Amino acid sequence: MGRVKSCSVFSQMEKTLNDAVSNSFIGTYFKLQQRKTCFTKELRAATATFLTMAYIITVNATILTASGGTCSVADCSPPATPDCTLKPNAGYETCLAKTKNDLVVATSVTAMVSSIAMGLLANLPLGLAPGMGPNAYLAFNLVGYHGSGGSISYRTAITVVFVEGCAFLFVSAFGLRGKLAKLIPHSIRLACAAGIGLFIAFVGLQSNQGVGLIGPDDSNLVTITACKSVDLETGACLGGKLQSPKFWLGVLGFLITSYGLMKNVKGSMIYGILFVTFVSWFRHTEVTYFPDTLIGDGNFSYFKKVVDFHKIESTAWVFRFSDFDKREVWEALVTLFYVDVIAMTGIMYTMAEIGEFVDENGNFEGEYMAYIVDAAGTIVGSALGVTTTATFVESSAGMREGGRTGLTAVIIGLFFFLSLFFTPLLSSVPPWAIGPSLVMVGVMMMKVVKDIDWSNVKEAVPAFAIMILMPLTYSIANGIVAGIGLYVALSLFDYAASIINWLGKMRKRMIKEHNQVSATATNVDPIVEII
Repeated sequence: MGRVKSCSVFSQMEKTLNDAVSNSFIGTYFKLQQRKTCFTKELRAATATFLTMAYIITVNATILTASGGTCSVADCSPPATPDCTLKPNAGYETCLAKTKNDLVVATSVTAMVSSIAMGLLANLPLGLAPGMGPNAYLAFNLVGYHGSGGSISYRTAITVVFVEGCAFLFVSAFGLRGKLAKLIPHSIRLACAAGIGLFIAFVGLQSNQGVGLIGPDDSNLVTITACKSVDLETGACLGGKLQSPKFWLGVLGFLITSYGLMKNVKGSMIYGILFVTFVSWFRHTEVTYFPDTLIGDGNFSYFKKVVDFHKIESTAWVFRFSDFDKREVWEALVTLFYVDVIAMTGIMYTMAEIGEFVDENGNFEGEYMAYIVDAAGTIVGSALGVTTTATFVESSAGMREGGRTGLTAVIIGLFFFLSLFFTPLLSSVPPWAIGPSLVMVGVMMMKVVKDIDWSNVKEAVPAFAIMILMPLTYSIANGIVAGIGLYVALSLFDYAASIINWLGKMRKRMIKEHNQVSATATNVDPIVEII
């Protein structure tokens, strides 16, 4: 009886709170009553969305740190050899640790600003943050692992993101964004999403940023590794394949995430990461993230702070325009812009459809400002050192909880604000905890392939080329170029047939008109002819 009474009291308190908020300026501004929602429902929706997308804080920072950031040979401990950035080096790894801390903060700030702006300006329950795909493209294609790409530096790559964000803002402001997206064939858009998913999963399976299941092989290019240890000089597998305790711990984390998603448990992506990370925090074990080394001791000392507000030092305002005379820079700019147009626009529109905001004309309330916000978010993020800002599909988790207004997005932004004070914990997530989540992201991005018309060769061949070439050439750009090129080539026959058909119709029309003119001249009245 007492329990029923306490529940009744709680329900009455919740109703009182919801009524107070709904009748306040906040309720009027966000149209809570008009959209048939309330404060507590929006709060639950924001919590669900944040829990499902919070993994991006550490995942994004880890991926971008793989590029080396602004770290260079100059940061290596002496003797600083030219390849010291690719081998264990205390000085360089210390620089990388600081860079990762910077990128954790940059990711959280970008997500906070963008989500709050989405809520206040567009009044939509969408969470925004630096997206998956562009971050991997920058880290592994443009800059390369620890700057080994050679053609573009991290500073130049971030400048490309900034310029692309400005271009994206321009097309959004003039209402061209939706029209550009519609010019891309549907199958190409779907294949790009799936291909990027495969690329991300491939990264998650490697040792640098993942569980270490896949490694190089002299005869077969790649093979199963997950070795207990690796020879630092030759890269040879030591201790036998599939013997790495860290790999098996990562597999367990992947199973936890998978099971949670099977049962529709909110925050499943986070739970797998948290489990593996927590186990890896224990020292003096084979899976520890804090080994008994100089760097391990330093990382553990920072980790023990738990709460600390880290100031961005190395990744903010690092723009470099001097390399814009290189062809590779402009190729990167076009690729990022293309991905933004087809992916970011498509995701946002899909989320609007899930939330039932789209009207019979294919538009949704707040559409114009929503496009402006995520484009501006890219500019803000690039100024802090991170890549393209995107609407997260995890926003659907919040909408399933009843989120219907921008108040959900504002609360999501406030959650990201709170994360800024836990940088020591967020910076201490190991790669074998991140890898499984990258593979799961790939799994979720693959579901779009069912909508590709595989029975139509013109649609299937370019789509397959995109999906297979992105991971196998380790380049998102290569996949996009190949797919579009094949689509255009296979469309040439249709274009030629259309032109020939049009020319044939024009010829028949001209002959018909000529015959009519001839017939008219033959049947002219004689009197008129004399006159």
